[in-house]
Amino acid sequence: MIPKMKRQSFEIEVCANSVISAIAAEKGGADRVELCDNLYEGGSTPSAGMIYQVKQQCSIAIFPIIRPRGGDFLYSDTEMQVMLKDIDVARQMGADGFVIGCLTAKGKVDYEKCSKLIESAKGLPITFHRAFDMCDDAFEALETIKKLDIQRILTSGQKNKAIDGTSLIAELVNVSGSDLKIMVGSGVDENNIQEIASLTNAKSFHVSLRESYESEMLFRRENLFMGGLKEIPEYAHKYTCVERLRTLNKVLEEL
Repeated sequence: MIPKMKRQSFEIEVCANSVISAIAAEKGGADRVELCDNLYEGGSTPSAGMIYQVKQQCSIAIFPIIRPRGGDFLYSDTEMQVMLKDIDVARQMGADGFVIGCLTAKGKVDYEKCSKLIESAKGLPITFHRAFDMCDDAFEALETIKKLDIQRILTSGQKNKAIDGTSLIAELVNVSGSDLKIMVGSGVDENNIQEIASLTNAKSFHVSLRESYESEMLFRRENLFMGGLKEIPEYAHKYTCVERLRTLNKVLEEL
């Protein structure tokens, strides 16, 4: 058992894909927002307009993900130029930090490309996203990320869901040191966060806690899907739920 501690000992980041979810994150007591688009592809860079509007309406820190597409994390020189420009624009919109991750073809952290993105961030804090979970050697990757002077790693313990990766996460927390936070994400919610915290000793968590809200569209063309898949709903939208986030915070207070 870990000793009882206040909620202030923990850090909660909400993965938000809209202004509505970012506002809900702040109302629910989150410490920070990772701002994304295209969550069905694992998240990609949000638009400048979204970043600007979130900054206008929220006071908590906003970290846009810098990812030009879904899929793997091996980026071409052209994609690198896109990401560098995205960082530049997001800084102008008021971004408080960035979420990045580049890998080599052999599954290593790409030190050179990550360095370029970090340099473009002009000293703003950096999170290395779940590209970490696609690395061939988690501990080698951690050491490279330390050399990059990145502040945080988002990981599920190299499993689809964090609850299944707690053994590796606990090891990473143990060796990460005081200057690098291990942030646990993927499937973390109000029902399992106590167990994950106890098993890993992690203090930083990444959550979505979304609920589905029905579209107000009256005319609906059934069996036609703009995303090409019926699994991606046309007439429902998912937003972070304030009450679920508040419940999660209360659960952490009990630890």
